[in-house]
Amino acid sequence: MSAVKRPEGVKKVIGARLRALREEPRDELGHSRWSREKWAIKLRGAAGPSAQAMPGVQSLAQMIKQWECGDHVPGPFYRALYASVTGKTEKELFKEALSPEPPTSLTKLVGESPLTSLEDDVRRRAAMQVIAALGAGAAIPPGLLETALSGIEDALGNPQDTAEWERLVADYDHRLNASPAGALAGELTTDLAALSVVLKRNLPPLQTATLLRVSAALSGLLAIDFSDAGDYRASRVAWGAATRAADGSGDQDMQVWTRGQQAKFSQYSGGSPSTLVALADEAHRIAGGTASPGLAHAIGARMYLAIDDGDAEKVRALLAEMNRVCERIGDTEPGHSVFRFRETQRLWSESYAYAQAGDKRAAESLAQARGLYPMNVLAPRVNLTLIESVSLVKGREVGEGLELALNVLQGQERTSAGGRMLTGSVLGLLPPEARSLPEAREIRALTAGPV
Repeated sequence: MSAVKRPEGVKKVIGARLRALREEPRDELGHSRWSREKWAIKLRGAAGPSAQAMPGVQSLAQMIKQWECGDHVPGPFYRALYASVTGKTEKELFKEALSPEPPTSLTKLVGESPLTSLEDDVRRRAAMQVIAALGAGAAIPPGLLETALSGIEDALGNPQDTAEWERLVADYDHRLNASPAGALAGELTTDLAALSVVLKRNLPPLQTATLLRVSAALSGLLAIDFSDAGDYRASRVAWGAATRAADGSGDQDMQVWTRGQQAKFSQYSGGSPSTLVALADEAHRIAGGTASPGLAHAIGARMYLAIDDGDAEKVRALLAEMNRVCERIGDTEPGHSVFRFRETQRLWSESYAYAQAGDKRAAESLAQARGLYPMNVLAPRVNLTLIESVSLVKGREVGEGLELALNVLQGQERTSAGGRMLTGSVLGLLPPEARSLPEAREIRALTAGPV
């Protein structure tokens, strides 16, 4: 870990300066003439043709807010734009960030680690184009995401504050299920591109292994965000990067986690059963009998597949195996994390298995899960309601089940791959005469999207 840390006050000082520059001069009523959205347009205008690779106005306005609040410091590209629109020099605007102290925050790593080689410049531009596509709501062109993430593989070959990167993983993990699907993809891609530059340095083996584990975690989060947003191709690319980074790190739990989670999301997105089984088999082989969250996710993926196959005996066996693994993990912490397998996730899986079996214990499991999931964990809470809908339709309470599913889907704040799987279960259980009901048609329309 770096012995010298730049004080957090530096970001606050720069943020206050940037805000003052935007808000002055004021109109006759004392209101700023420049909203963050107008300032974003001004910055994009100063970028000329390069604006095509920048985030959209609303996304850039959010970045401006973070800069002004002192959460981050603009990187060199945006520093130059600020200098252009304010008529001041970068040294005047960002002198504290340009001091010779080693950077520790992630944005400083992005901004103060020059991309000296052609390969690094290509990756940087690819990352910017991914962000631009996401901001415009457009599909990511084939090859761009691979290019942006390719630096991770080059690392399988300076000291860094690895704790800072690990804190970033925890921050993204916390924000993931409390944000709209796809909202974090741009930030995650930028940080992964920055980390790929760091990994090219001649780091000590232990630091390289730690940062590769971080790369696997960030890539896995990106894969989940893409999958929840319905971009399954981009999700597969990100899972590939996550798996390679996990293998490079040598961290057994992360190797199992990338495969177990990928197997689960493969089932959510309607992937090939053979792919799911292969991933789950790999997770079990690597685990070697050691209980871990990734192994529990792999068991869950197999169980969901058995549910689809109508193999009730296998479902019961896998549910019992999952319970045994959870007991061995012994994770009793509150809250939700995609890197853990806590009581919330166990109850989620148990509720779904009971609902599909028409088992009345589903109601009790659902009630327990709802009491444990934090209110800001948006997608899983929606999915619990969809599991209740599955249970109602399975019990031939079709009208109530459809109405419940439609209401929760109309009000959801984050779509999810798991939610689409559960919605498919609701529709698949409908008797033939109910499939043309207005509620069923509207549910299909709400959940139609890219595959």
